[in-house]
Amino acid sequence: MDDRSPQLKRELGLRDITFFAIACIVGTRWIPAAAHAGPGAVTLWLLAAVLFMVPLAIAVAALSVKYPGTGGLYLWTRNDFGRWHGFLCFVVYWIGIAFWFPGAAMFYMSAGIYALGPSYRYLAGSRPFLLAISLVAIWVALGTNLIGMRIGKWTQNLGAAATWLLGAMLGAVAAAVFSRRGTATPIHIAPTWNWDTLSFWSTIAYAMTGLEMAGLMGGEIRDPARTLPRAGWIASAFTTAFYISATVALLVILPPGQISEMNGLAEAGESASRTLHLAWLTPVVAVLVMASAVGQFGGLGTSVSRLPFAAGVDRLLPAAFGRVHARWGTPHIAIVTLGVLASFLLVAIQLGDTMRAAYQTLVSLMVITGFLPFLYIFGSAWKAGKRVSAISGWAITLLAILCSVVPTAEVKNVWLFETKLAVGTAAVIATAWLLYRRTRQAAAPV
Repeated sequence: MDDRSPQLKRELGLRDITFFAIACIVGTRWIPAAAHAGPGAVTLWLLAAVLFMVPLAIAVAALSVKYPGTGGLYLWTRNDFGRWHGFLCFVVYWIGIAFWFPGAAMFYMSAGIYALGPSYRYLAGSRPFLLAISLVAIWVALGTNLIGMRIGKWTQNLGAAATWLLGAMLGAVAAAVFSRRGTATPIHIAPTWNWDTLSFWSTIAYAMTGLEMAGLMGGEIRDPARTLPRAGWIASAFTTAFYISATVALLVILPPGQISEMNGLAEAGESASRTLHLAWLTPVVAVLVMASAVGQFGGLGTSVSRLPFAAGVDRLLPAAFGRVHARWGTPHIAIVTLGVLASFLLVAIQLGDTMRAAYQTLVSLMVITGFLPFLYIFGSAWKAGKRVSAISGWAITLLAILCSVVPTAEVKNVWLFETKLAVGTAAVIATAWLLYRRTRQAAAPV
């Protein structure tokens, strides 16, 4: 990219990019999964923070200064390893986020509806209803960012604020429950090491990703060399504290066996409301969960849309991807394309399995495709002189990918599960190769 490439507006300050990073990193969907695994998850959160999120924060800060501009990991990989590797990293990461959208939408909408109470609970098990409301949530979040960051950033800000409020409320409610009847779970933080928890380890690491997305917005951040490192450290500290305190809060309210991975927040809210006689508690949990979801959808969708924008400017995608909207100043083609792909995957992944197994398949595909680009990111960190961060990041990345292929108890057809993972991963890499080859052939002189 050169100085003649389309320029995005620098609308984001320290507060905005900190909230943006929090909205991209923190997912309330991981809290019930961690609590379901037991108090040993506290140790896993700490290990993931120290061995992965801190190295990632160091890498993103160094690489954003070394390669400023819009495109983040695409720019870093392209400049350090070549155009094909940059393109592969971008496509795999971009499709990985497209896999993230359906799984996140299924969780958040189901959890939110379930938390509204028994009168609405049947809707949480209705696949057509969940598909419809998930599509609405995705397009509302992307739509607000389509018309510009001046408006769209408030989607992320409100989502991050809802996450803060949810974490604070869970802590306060758990403290009140503890004062009345003590803890439902003895807090012994030694992790349980067995085959059943292997898949969960990968989601713990994945829950700590997201800082790299702030680097994608480098062209829209005011004074990125100073703002990004500060925002990264603030967001990292909050994320670690949030995950640990929220997990402990759920375990104080309920024992692990009574906390489901899909509806654990609602179950904890119901138990606490009965103990404390607070009928309004579970509806508030539902509203905050849905608000945090829309913030995440907007944050991830907006940041990742900058990848095809950067590739379009670089002439590795059709020129339309490298254009900004004349009125809104956003890469509108890239945002709409992501929404269309996420919507298609949301429907397609439902075929041939139960809704819970489909959700687990989405999570595993999301982890595999989401972590592959980190091999490049930490490779660039190595070249930038951040050797310790690179080694630690590589180790956790490889462990997470290996753990993600282990099926959970919800998966009854193991062969179908593993086939979907293999075919899905191969299809993503093949798509990147075919797109790159076609673009290079089209650009070749006649």
